[in-house]
Amino acid sequence: MKKIYKFLLWLTAIFSIVFVLANITLSLFAKQIVVKQIEQNIKLHTALDKISVGLPFSIKLTKLSIGDLFKADEIRVSPNILGFFTGKIVLNGIILVNPVVNLERSGDGSLNLPKLEQKGAQKAPPVYLVGLNIRNGKIVFTDKKVEASGYRVVLDKLSAHVSKVMLPPTSLKANFKLSTDVLGSDNQKLGSIGLSGWIDFGPKDMDAVLDIKDLDLVYFSPYYGNLISRKKLLTAKLNLDATFKARDNNLNILTDFKLSNLTYAQEESVEGRLPGLDLTRNTLDFFTDSKGNLKLEFEVDTQLSHPAISPEQLKEIMLKAAAKNLSNQSPDELIQKVSDNVEQFKAIGKTLKNIFGGKD
Repeated sequence: MKKIYKFLLWLTAIFSIVFVLANITLSLFAKQIVVKQIEQNIKLHTALDKISVGLPFSIKLTKLSIGDLFKADEIRVSPNILGFFTGKIVLNGIILVNPVVNLERSGDGSLNLPKLEQKGAQKAPPVYLVGLNIRNGKIVFTDKKVEASGYRVVLDKLSAHVSKVMLPPTSLKANFKLSTDVLGSDNQKLGSIGLSGWIDFGPKDMDAVLDIKDLDLVYFSPYYGNLISRKKLLTAKLNLDATFKARDNNLNILTDFKLSNLTYAQEESVEGRLPGLDLTRNTLDFFTDSKGNLKLEFEVDTQLSHPAISPEQLKEIMLKAAAKNLSNQSPDELIQKVSDNVEQFKAIGKTLKNIFGGKD
């Protein structure tokens, strides 16, 4: 028994010495190597305070900054040793503590993302990430194409957790959960976003829920223009619940879309002219209730591998949902709208007839 204790004591001492030497070696040599490699590939000045080995086997980078693009207080990478024997780089997990990403779009529409150059004929081994944990992250997006001085949107208090299921080992199914606050240029809160569920890249299945709460749509008017209304909106809040379900790559998105607190700036009327109605842009004005609220429920069918929907398809889907919304309004409201907007109602009727007519 004494021999076993003595052996364990020696083993612990040797392991401790190796661990300390590894940290010293990393501090003296690996730090410079990592910084040099990043600068050579990304062409941005890089600073790193310290690199060390943690338990169980992980590599920890402290105070890493890459130009103005990225910085983090701490990055922990847990490589899978068995992956190296298969010629692959498998990362069991990456933990980012207080990361900040600064994205900028210039006046010509280009992003400040570096272009990685592949040097030499040797192809880099594939990298597989099976776990990700972001703690208190921030993404700052500055758009100089929309506004020369820089239109700013911030995702603050970003939390994300992605983990691959353990069994079976060959499964490509991963669980994920994400939440963030959305801030404006003066750091006022514009709303919040949450996303949770799972996705399986093998059979291309998915089950997830997207939740957007109290998002100030007026702030984003430079992007959607007059899609929501031909009149200038002063206030508008968006609450959205979307369910994503995919089976065999067929993705269905069921959306509950709610606009509330809709108020408009007063328009100057021109005598003798009836305001025109562009149904592809101004339908929502007609279908809001007396309190300035709009609730739409609609579905989108697409592919998980290549999710896409054209603006024309989206407008038609929204118009159909808005037409169904009329049934939830009182007869008095409908009569008033028809009497106040006879010509507009006729135009809407024709458009709805074209959409629904001839379709079983």
